[in-house]
Amino acid sequence: MTENHPVRIAVIGAGVFGSNHLRVLNELPQAALVAAVEPDSTRAAAAGGQFRIPVFPSLDAALCADLAVEAAIVAVPTMYHCHVASQLLAAGIDCLVEKPLAASLDEADRMIALADRHQRILQPGHLERFNPAVLTMQQDLRGPMFFEAHRLSIFTPRSLDVDVVLDLMIHDLDVVLRFADSPVRELRAVGLPILSGKVDIANVRVEFESGCVANFTASRVSTERVRKLRYFEPGRYVSIDYARRDALVIGVDRNFDLASAMRVGAAEDFTHGLPGLHFDKPTIAAGEPLRLELESFLDSVRTRRQPPVTAQHGRAALALALAIQQQMEDHARVTGLHP
Repeated sequence: MTENHPVRIAVIGAGVFGSNHLRVLNELPQAALVAAVEPDSTRAAAAGGQFRIPVFPSLDAALCADLAVEAAIVAVPTMYHCHVASQLLAAGIDCLVEKPLAASLDEADRMIALADRHQRILQPGHLERFNPAVLTMQQDLRGPMFFEAHRLSIFTPRSLDVDVVLDLMIHDLDVVLRFADSPVRELRAVGLPILSGKVDIANVRVEFESGCVANFTASRVSTERVRKLRYFEPGRYVSIDYARRDALVIGVDRNFDLASAMRVGAAEDFTHGLPGLHFDKPTIAAGEPLRLELESFLDSVRTRRQPPVTAQHGRAALALALAIQQQMEDHARVTGLHP
C-alpha cells in the first residue's frame, strides 16, 4: 500500500450509523468505497442503489468475494462488534468500530490482542473526540477540576440493544477521561428505565485521583436535544456545545475586583461587561466530526501510525461505562427499584 492511493474500504451495517459512514466515505478522495454488508434487504437495496456498490447479505459472503478490501467500518449492533471485527482483523483488514468498542472488557481485550497479532489498526468510533470544538479546547487545557456534561436526546427506536450509558453517555466519558487525564477513584450512579427495557436516563458522579470531579447526565427520553460539556479550571470557565461545534471561555483577570463587580451588577450596567472578566469565543475551524474521524482513520491505514483515538482509549471508556452500569444495578437493588 502507498500513502497516496485511495483505501479500499467496506461498511459493515447499513443502518443509521452505517449509512452516514457510506455517505461520507463516498465523498472522500482518500477512500474507495467498494462494498457494504447488510442483511436487511430493503436497506441493502437502498445502499446499493445510492452508492453503486455490491451489498452482501453476510460478512462471510463479502470476505469470499475478490474485493481486496483494506479497511472496514463496523456499524452493527454492539453485541456483534467482537464477532465481526475479529473476522475482519484476522483477515488482515483494519477496522474502525462504532462506539462502544465491544459489549464487554473480555471482548475488547480479544479484539485488541487480535489487532496486535495481525498488526492491524483498530480505532473506536468516539465521534466527539473529532468535534472541532473539542479538538480546539484540548490544545488549551489548564488543569480542569470540575466537569458538568449533559447529553439529552428525544426517544428513538435506535440503539435499544444497549442502555443510555453505552448509547449516549460514553461519548462524554471518553472526552472527560482524556481531559481529566487521571485514574478514577470513586463513582456513584443512578439510572432508570423509562420507555425501554434498559436504563434510559442516568446521572453519574465520578471522582478522579487528581481530585477532579465530573457529573454526567444522559437521557434518551428528553423533550429536547442537548449536547454540552462545561468545565472549570483555576480562574476560567469553559462551555463546549457539541451540536454547534463552538465554545465559550470566561476568564478572570488578575485585576478582578469583587466589590467593583458588585457595584456594576447592582447598577444593572452590563454594557461593557464586569470589570476583570473577559469573554472569549475561540476560533474553531469548521468541520464535520464524522468526516474528520474517517480522514484520521484512513490516514492511519495508509501510514500505519496509531490513530489519536486508540483501542485502549475505547477500552478505558468502556470500562468506566460498565462500572457505572454495575453501580446503577447496586443502587437499584438497594432502593428496591428492581421489578
